[in-house]
Amino acid sequence: MKASKGDRLVMHGRVVGKQDRVVEVVEVLGPNGTPPFRVRAEDGHESIVSPGPDTAVETRRPH
Repeated sequence: MKASKGDRLVMHGRVVGKQDRVVEVVEVLGPNGTPPFRVRAEDGHESIVSPGPDTAVETRRPH
């Protein structure tokens, strides 16, 4: 998995009824765009994640 600053990670819920979690990549800590990533949730909380196979990358679109 590769991501860039500004991309969004969509972590799909693995339990019925649990919503997807969407976070923004604020820093790529691994080499060449690979995990781990520092991410920011909508509520402003930041954490470091190494996404699993249930995560999709939404690439930032240039303006």
